[in-house]
Amino acid sequence: MGGKIDLHMHTYYSDGQHSPEELILKVKEAGIDIISVTDHDTVGGISEATEAGKKLGVEVIPGLEISSDIRDREVHLLAYFFDPANKQLEEYLKFFRAERIKRAIIIIEKLKELGLVIELDDVLTLARNSAVGRPHIAKVLVKKGLVSNYFEAFSKYIGNGGPAYERKVHVSPRSAFKIINDAGGLSFIAHPGNLPDAIMVELIDAGLDGIEVVHPSHLPHLVKHYRGIVNEFFLLESGGSDFHGGDRNDYSNLGKYSVAHSKIEAMQKQILRNAIKQ
Repeated sequence: MGGKIDLHMHTYYSDGQHSPEELILKVKEAGIDIISVTDHDTVGGISEATEAGKKLGVEVIPGLEISSDIRDREVHLLAYFFDPANKQLEEYLKFFRAERIKRAIIIIEKLKELGLVIELDDVLTLARNSAVGRPHIAKVLVKKGLVSNYFEAFSKYIGNGGPAYERKVHVSPRSAFKIINDAGGLSFIAHPGNLPDAIMVELIDAGLDGIEVVHPSHLPHLVKHYRGIVNEFFLLESGGSDFHGGDRNDYSNLGKYSVAHSKIEAMQKQILRNAIKQ
């Protein structure tokens, strides 16, 4: 039980660089023995990561990252310990993957109006079978020489508020929490950063189970702040590297952002309590 735990990682099933098998190899090298694959709007990489993990002694907790909004502010939610085969959850994810493609089409048209011509097929080819997102569009812009790097694509064009930005279709936090709970899982707010405490309280009232306290974007004072909220409201605590690899060049984060085994045990106890209630 001496290894590290990273509960926020992405594969090429969403906007990560590596296959589930490659991810397992990297986390093993980093001394991590429990992870959660939390791809955006898809559970496609979980079974592959689980099988690869069994061979190398890395435990894989079912995970997922989805988007919601509150007061016109986008928030990301992490789900853990749900049943990846749950039919209602899969229908929900299928709908939002389709909406991701519609969003990509609109972003591409906006880019064309700005003189940056790429095609949907370019993005779909790069994304393969993964959930299409802005990172795929950014990579195509880099590949075609329309921007100098991944970060320029976001800062100049497709980042929040940029000239080619398009909002995602969202479900309410309360609805998202219910879908996750009905699939046997727990809901966490992902990398809340400077999310106002008033909004955090609204999320808690809507049924939030926990907060991602440990994250690369959280300076020590934020970690302390959100841990205080966890304790005050008797919530669960999560954390991880939000690892993607590739153009994000975040390999140094592997093994650096971890949570204690006691946090996993607390989640498992809550899962049992929820099952008894049902």
